[in-house]
Amino acid sequence: MKKNLGLVLGLGAALLAPVVAQAADAAAGEKKAAVCFACHGKDGKAAMKTYPNLAGQNREYLVLALKAYRDGGRNDPVMVPMAKALTDTDIENIAAYFDRFD
Repeated sequence: MKKNLGLVLGLGAALLAPVVAQAADAAAGEKKAAVCFACHGKDGKAAMKTYPNLAGQNREYLVLALKAYRDGGRNDPVMVPMAKALTDTDIENIAAYFDRFD
């Protein structure tokens, strides 16, 4: 039983290592998010009431939302094409950038 527990813990740590080792880069996110600023504002506060504010949204929500647009879980004629070109790293970085604002 102890051998199995050690194996499970070791595998869990190995799977989480890449996530922990690579922190999101807000500066890179700012560069990649430049196209977002027209609708969502550079500080995450939307220029028009018809667009959502990204300021105040937590990083995890932004990551899930962008991946859903990219992968087909959410459908929006503006956001889908924007998200299609994003990698997982791009999405993490963009979320880190907007996560800085309240």
